[in-house]
Amino acid sequence: SSTHPDMRRHVIMTLLDTEQSYVESLRTLIQGYMKPLKHPETSPLCDPSLVDEMFYQIPEIFEHHEQFLEQVQDCVNQWHDKQTIGHVLIQSFSKEILANIYSAYIDNFMNAKDAVRIAKEAKPAFLKFLEQSMRENKEKQALGDLMIKPVQRIPRYELLVKDLLKHTPEDHPDYLFLQDAQKNIKRLAERINKGRRTAEELERETRVMQEIEAHIEGVEHILNPQRKFLRQEMVVETKTVGGKKDRSLFLFSDLLICTTLKRKSGSLRRTSMSLYSTASFIDTSSKYKFLWKLPLEDIEVVKGSSNQATNRENIQKTISRLDEDLSTLGQISKLSETLSFPHQSLDDVIKDLMASVHRELADKQSLAFSMTLLPTKLELTSTSAETTFIFEFSSPDTRSNFEQAFEEAKKKLAMNKDQWDPEFLKAIPIMKTRSGMQFSCASPSHSCPENTYEVWVCNSDGYVGQVCLLNIRDEPTVEACIAVCSARIICIAAVPGLKNRERVGHSSPSVPSESNPTASTQPQLHICISGSSLELSEPPAVPAAELVPFDSDDTDDEDSPSPSSTLQSQASHSTISSSFGNDEAAVSKDMATETTSSEEEQEFPVPSSFSADSPMDGRAMRRSSRGSFTRASLEDLLSIDPEAYQSSVWLGTEDGCIHVYQSSDNIRNRKNSMKMQHSASILCILYLDNKVFVSLANGEVIVYQREAGDFWDPQSSQTLCLGSPSGPVTKMVPVAGNLWCGCQNRVLIINTSTLAQEHSFQVSQDSGRCVTSIVSYGKGVWIALQGSAHVRLYHASTYESLTEVDVAPAVHKMLAGSDAIIRQHKAACLRITALLACKDLLWIGTSAGVVLTLAIPPVSSSTGLGSLRAPLFPMGSAHGHTGHVRFLTCIELPEGFDVNFPPPSESGKFLTRRDSARRRASTILPVKSNLLVISGGDGYEDFRLTSSSETVGRDDSTNHLLLWRV
Repeated sequence: SSTHPDMRRHVIMTLLDTEQSYVESLRTLIQGYMKPLKHPETSPLCDPSLVDEMFYQIPEIFEHHEQFLEQVQDCVNQWHDKQTIGHVLIQSFSKEILANIYSAYIDNFMNAKDAVRIAKEAKPAFLKFLEQSMRENKEKQALGDLMIKPVQRIPRYELLVKDLLKHTPEDHPDYLFLQDAQKNIKRLAERINKGRRTAEELERETRVMQEIEAHIEGVEHILNPQRKFLRQEMVVETKTVGGKKDRSLFLFSDLLICTTLKRKSGSLRRTSMSLYSTASFIDTSSKYKFLWKLPLEDIEVVKGSSNQATNRENIQKTISRLDEDLSTLGQISKLSETLSFPHQSLDDVIKDLMASVHRELADKQSLAFSMTLLPTKLELTSTSAETTFIFEFSSPDTRSNFEQAFEEAKKKLAMNKDQWDPEFLKAIPIMKTRSGMQFSCASPSHSCPENTYEVWVCNSDGYVGQVCLLNIRDEPTVEACIAVCSARIICIAAVPGLKNRERVGHSSPSVPSESNPTASTQPQLHICISGSSLELSEPPAVPAAELVPFDSDDTDDEDSPSPSSTLQSQASHSTISSSFGNDEAAVSKDMATETTSSEEEQEFPVPSSFSADSPMDGRAMRRSSRGSFTRASLEDLLSIDPEAYQSSVWLGTEDGCIHVYQSSDNIRNRKNSMKMQHSASILCILYLDNKVFVSLANGEVIVYQREAGDFWDPQSSQTLCLGSPSGPVTKMVPVAGNLWCGCQNRVLIINTSTLAQEHSFQVSQDSGRCVTSIVSYGKGVWIALQGSAHVRLYHASTYESLTEVDVAPAVHKMLAGSDAIIRQHKAACLRITALLACKDLLWIGTSAGVVLTLAIPPVSSSTGLGSLRAPLFPMGSAHGHTGHVRFLTCIELPEGFDVNFPPPSESGKFLTRRDSARRRASTILPVKSNLLVISGGDGYEDFRLTSSSETVGRDDSTNHLLLWRV
C-alpha cells in the first residue's frame, strides 16, 4: 500500500533525528565536560583519575555512533522505495565490541556517578564548572542527564526497528535484514539490562550495609560482598537475671547481630533508609549499641517440646471437665434448696467446692491463655557459646515471619556451602630485592630430597630475572631468591625426564599406563601445568593430571615492548614417566592451569606454564617447561651428569633464551645445565606426545622431537609458520589429542602427528583482541581474550561456543567495601589475567586482584548451545591481591603428606561463616589428597574488611603468594 513507503520514511527520519540528538549529547559530554576537565586552563578542578572514571567508555561510544549516524544519513540521502537500512543496523549492532563497550559503561555507571559526587565534595570550583557548562550547552543539559543517555539509548532502537518492521512488507528487500537486526538489538538490550539490574542491586545492597554500619555503635567489619541484609526486628529479651531488656535484632544472610536499643529524642543522625522496601530498612528513630554477633550456622531455634501440643489438649480437656463440674454443682445447689430439712452444712460444702473449682478453672484458663500467647517468644541457642537467648516479639506474626526468614537464610547458606568452599591457608609475602620486581609465572617442581616439594616462582623487573623457591616441607616458607638471568622471565615449564631403562626395576609399586604398553614398567608421573589440560585417546586406569601453563600479567612493565607469552604444558600417562623407579603416582583429577597477563591493549599477556607431580615417597622428578636442548650439549651433559635423567625446569626469557635447570641444588649454585638461544622472545612452550612445541614472538612455532626417545635433536626440528610478528601464537594447549593454538582472535587446531592444521575458528570479531588464556577440562575449553572480563566455553570436538560468563558483577560485589576511588579504577580496567582448571573448578584471576571460582558444568559429546543448565555464577574468595593476579598454579601433594598450615591469625576478629564451617568440616572429613592452589600477585587484601579499618597502611606493593587447599 502507498502508506508503507511513507511510514517507512517517517520512522527512518525519526531514527535519524534521535540519532543526531544522541550523538550531539555524547559530543557535549566530551567537548563540554571531559576535555576541559582533562586539560584545565587554570588549576585542576578534579583528580584526573576521577575524570577517567566519569567518562569511561564515552569516547568509544561516541566514535561508534558517529559512524552509524553517517551511514543512516547516507541511506536517507539516497532514499527510494526499495532502500534498505537493516544491513546498516546489523553491521552496527552485531559487533561484539559494541556489546562490550556498553556493558562496561553500564557496569561502571554507579562508579561514574560516585566519581562526580566525590569531585563535588572535594572542590566547590568543580560544582561551579558543572553549572557553567550546563548553561553553555545548547540543550542546557546537566552532566547527570547526559550520563544517563547511553543507558537509555539501546531500548529506543528496539522500538524503532519494531516500527520499521510493521511498515515493511515481507517481500521488501529490507524485511529479512530488519528481522536479523531486531534479534541483534534485542540481545544487546537484554545483556545491557541484566548488567544494569545487577549494578543497581549491588549498589543498593552496599548502601544498606553502609547505613547499618553507620547506625550501630561499635559494630565493625559487617560489609562483606557475600552478605545481604534481610530484616530488622525490635524485641524484648527475657533474662533470668536482670528482667526484661529492649533489643534490636539485625538478620543477615549469614549473621545475626543483637544490639541494645535506646529511643532517640530530637533529630535523626542520618537520613532514614525507608527508601528501601519495608522488609529491609532499619528504624533510624533509635540509637543502637552493638552487643554480639553470631554466624547463623552457630544458632538454632529451640522448638517447643513435642508434648507441648498434648499439654495444651490436656488443659482444654481439664477446663471442659471443670465447666461440667461447675454446672453439676449448680444443679446440686438448686436441688439442695428444695430440701425442707435444715441443710446449712451441705450448702457450706457446696459453696467451698464451687469456690475451689472456680479457682482451679481460673488457673487452667490463665495457663491455656499464656500457651496460646507463647508464639510471641522465640528461643535461640548458640552451639559455640553454649548460651540461650529468649526474645519476645510484638506479635505472633512478626515472630513467625522472623523465624521463617531465619530458617530460609540457614537453608540457603547450607546449599551455598555445598557448592565450593576452598580453605584459605596462608598469605606469604616475598620481599623485593629490587624495587619494581613483579611475579611473572610459577611452576611446582619436585626435587630429590625426601619429602620436599618446591614451587619455583619467577620475579622480574625487566633487567633481572629471579627465581624464588617456595618450600612446602612442613610449613610453606620461601627459602631463597636467586637471580638467574639479565632479562625478564616470561615463562616457566616442566618437561619430564629421559627414560633410563637401566634404572627401572625397583621394588615399589608402579602404575602402568594402558595407553602406552611399552612404558608399562615405568612408574608414571602426574604433572599439572597451568594453562592446559590433557586428554588421552584411551584413558588410563588412573586419571592423568594435566599440565597447564600460566600467563603472567605484566601490565606495569611499560619498558618491555615484546609480546608477553603464555605457556602451557601437559603430559599424559604414557608420555611422562618418572626417572625414579620407586615413585608411585597418586591419583589426581585432571587439572589445567594457565595464567594470562593482561597487558596494555597493544601487548600480549605473558603466560607461563607450571607442572606438578605427586610421587608417594617425595622423590619426585622435576618437569621442564618448553624448550629444546642442543644435541651436543645434551650428550656432554649425559656423559658427565647422571642427573640428566631427572625431569628439569625450563625458564623462557624475553631475550629469546631458554635456561634449563636439573635440580634445586643447581639453581641454588646458580648453575644452569644448558642454555639455548632463539631468534625471538619465547611466548609459549608445551610438551606433548614426546615433542616440545615452542612459540616465538616472530609468529613461528618450532617443534622439537626426541631422537630415539632419548635426546632432543634441534637438527630435526620443524618450523611451522602459524602466525606473524604482529600476530604470533600466544597460547597453546592440548585438547582431545590435538594442539589448540591461540593466534590473534582465532584458534588453530593442529594435528600433533602430521603437524597439519585441521581446523580453525574465530573467537571474536575484533582482531585487535588476541587469545590470552586457554584451559581445557573434560570436553570443554575455556578461553579469555585480551582486555576482556568475559570467559567463553567451547566444545572440544564440535568447536561450538557453549556459553559466556561475565566476571564483572562478581568482582564488583567483592570490591563493594573498598575505597570508592580504588573501586572505580579497578572496575574501569577490569580484565581476566589468569585461568586454572582443577577438581571441577575453574579458577579465574583478575586485574582487580579478586580470585574467583566457577563450578565447571559437565560437557558431554552432545552438549550444544543452550543445553547447559542455568546461568553460571562465579564466586569470589574473600582473600585476594591489592593489585593484579599475576599467575595461578596448583601442586598436588600425595596422601599422607602432612603440611603444617597454621590457621590464619584472626586476632580475635569474628570468623566468617565460611571459615568456621570449613574448620569444623576439615576435622571430620578425611582428606584424600592435598591439592594446593597458589595465586601470585601484588599485595594482599582481605575483601571482608572495609577500607577504613586495618587494611589502611599495609604494604600494597609487596608481592604475595596466597595458598588454598581444595
